[in-house]
Amino acid sequence: MVYPIVAFGSPVLKRRAKNVECPNDALGGLVDSMFETMYASKGVGLAAPQIGFGTRIFVVDGSPFADDPDNAEDAEVLKSFKKVFINPEILEESGDEWAFEEGCLSIPDLHEAVVRRETLRIKYQDLEGRWHEETYSGVPARIIQHEYDHIEGVLFTDRLSPLKKRLIQGRLKDIAAGKVSANYRMKFNVA
Repeated sequence: MVYPIVAFGSPVLKRRAKNVECPNDALGGLVDSMFETMYASKGVGLAAPQIGFGTRIFVVDGSPFADDPDNAEDAEVLKSFKKVFINPEILEESGDEWAFEEGCLSIPDLHEAVVRRETLRIKYQDLEGRWHEETYSGVPARIIQHEYDHIEGVLFTDRLSPLKKRLIQGRLKDIAAGKVSANYRMKFNVA
C-alpha cells in the first residue's frame, strides 16, 4: 500500500517516536508499505512518522546514489544498501563533520547543505526481532542519520543555521499550508 507523505507542519513529524514490539505480524506489512511508498515517492529513505505512524522504524535504499560520480567512494556499499531499522539507537557518531545537500519527502523542493559527522555506530532490530550493531560511513551514514532524526522528531531544517532558517521560513509556511507541488500524494497537518 502506498501511503501519502506527511507534510512539514504536521505535529507527528516533531514528536519522538515510540519503540515497537518486535516482531509482530503487522510489522512486516507496514515495512513492505514503507518501501513501496518510498519507491513511489522516489526517496532513498522513509521513516514511519513520514506516513503518520509514531513508531521507531525507518527503511533505506541507497542504490539510487550508487551511480552518482560524487559518491564513487561509497558506490559499492550503496548498490546493496537496502535495510529496515527497527527500534534503532545511534551509539556513537565520529569522524570529521562534512556538509552534504539533503532533501526530504515531507519538505518537497527544498534542499540545503547539512553538516553531520562522517561515521556512526548503530544498534537496531530486524523484522525477526534480532539485534544488530553496525558501523557506517559516508553517504550510507548520512542516509541513516537523516532518517534517525525523523524518529527523534528532528527535521533537516532544524539543523540549519538561524540565518538559513529565516531565509526558508516562507517556503516552509507554504508547504505546511499545502501550497506545494509534489510528484506523490501528500497529507497535511496530521496530528
